[in-house]
Amino acid sequence: MGNRPDELRALLDSVAKQDGGPVEVVVVGNGSPVPDVTGSIPGVRTVELPENLGIPGGRNVGIEAFGPGGTDVDILLFLDDDGLLARHDTAELCRQAFAADPELGIISFRIADPETGITQRRHVPRLRASDPMRDSRVTTFLGGANAVRTKVLAEVGGLPEEFFYAHEETDLAWRALDAGWMIDYRSDMVLNHPTTAPSRHAVYHRMVARNRVWLARRNLPAPLVPVYLGVWMLLTLARRPSRPALKAWFGGFKEGWTSPCGPRRPMKWRTVWRLTRLGRPPVI
Repeated sequence: MGNRPDELRALLDSVAKQDGGPVEVVVVGNGSPVPDVTGSIPGVRTVELPENLGIPGGRNVGIEAFGPGGTDVDILLFLDDDGLLARHDTAELCRQAFAADPELGIISFRIADPETGITQRRHVPRLRASDPMRDSRVTTFLGGANAVRTKVLAEVGGLPEEFFYAHEETDLAWRALDAGWMIDYRSDMVLNHPTTAPSRHAVYHRMVARNRVWLARRNLPAPLVPVYLGVWMLLTLARRPSRPALKAWFGGFKEGWTSPCGPRRPMKWRTVWRLTRLGRPPVI
């Protein structure tokens, strides 16, 4: 968004220091000018969008900067502009992981606070999240710190631009899993990122609820849609949000049912079973 120039330069410096071959970089200004990044990485490219397309829309523009569907490269890394690659071997570890496992489609990095080293529970993309140092197969990934094989995008498409913010990663993850790809969480691929609360965004509660409905409507077999959304409604109420937050949440939930959500492509029942075996059946 152009409001963190110092953090962006630090991130680019951490990318420039990666071992192995050079990493091509595109910086997308999502409805804002891109700060001066000359000198950070040779050949860094910039794209300035006239309006904010949201997180998935902006990232899709970044994908296309590497050719149609990103096909000029084999792997795409998505990194939040206020993050910092903690190690110099992250890019090389990505190359090795994808080369060793032809079924691997997406890698979710570990996000750690730069001051404390702590990884928030919400940043471990599985239900059993108490040990962030344990690597595992997972059913979704973190949008601000990940690597995606471009063959996945060529097969299942990019991020759902309609979502604007929240749950776009899970939509892509479910489509990838349905196509036979796997997703790994890797604790040794680290993005340092300050600890924050997702509710800091004014649109958080409405978008989370609306997009949760869209996610179900787009991807789940019909019998699972009410189960999935019913479970999430109970979980939301159990967390006892404030009255304004709850009002925004129910407004978003209604919007999710009354507004178009894009094409519906329900996953196969064998994908439901795969998600269940991976520890997260698509009802929670």
